[in-house]
Amino acid sequence: MPTHSLDQRTALVTGASRGIGAATARALDDAGARVALVARDLDALAEVARSLNHEPLVIRADLAEADAPLNVATTALKEMGHVDVLVNNAASAARLATSDLDAALIDNLLAVNVRAPLLLIGALIPSMTARGSGSIINLSSISGVLGTPRRSAYGATKGAIDAATRSLAIELGPSGIRVNSVAPGVVDTALWARNKAVEGVVELVESQTPLRRWATPEDIADVIVFLASDAARFITGETICVDGGMAHTFDLYGGPV
Repeated sequence: MPTHSLDQRTALVTGASRGIGAATARALDDAGARVALVARDLDALAEVARSLNHEPLVIRADLAEADAPLNVATTALKEMGHVDVLVNNAASAARLATSDLDAALIDNLLAVNVRAPLLLIGALIPSMTARGSGSIINLSSISGVLGTPRRSAYGATKGAIDAATRSLAIELGPSGIRVNSVAPGVVDTALWARNKAVEGVVELVESQTPLRRWATPEDIADVIVFLASDAARFITGETICVDGGMAHTFDLYGGPV
């Protein structure tokens, strides 16, 4: 059997209604996994579910709510029996000068980007431990790896999830559970539509990326499937930059958009 096969496995993907999350759900399904899709937009989730082949499960949830992660885990375990792969993709983003931040915005970023993944992981650990295996993939960002302007609060949450990934790897490794982060660079999704419309932005991003193009959601999803699979069976505690080389060849003077 190919080492990237996820036949007979189950996966849970947060933020699965669009962008990287939807692409990840499709890629996991293509690899053979049954996927639970989690997001706030039920109609968008249903549309993604219709494109999958292995009895997808749709779970509507707002992960900014404190009790949502436990409810999601409980529903997924009840309906699927177990979760082999957890992809913490859902995120809240903000591109503001630090002087423009307020407590509510920071609290929301922390709730969605840090609290929810940790609570969801905590709720699924007993089931994974009982099975002696599991793969947890947290979505980080180039903003957690590099200093990027007007993203201090967002970058702080992504730096936190990378730190948590390393701690979880050593905590859960003896139970056969692997934990890794994936840090995308600039991905061509709806979140970038407004900035892409600004003259010169597309060319600037391409000039700062050694591969000279923007990432697609599928570029990120394929790495997530690799980390979920047995092909990555001896990889844990890593933050893998999927950014076309940007993080390691960054123009310190030009900086990102």
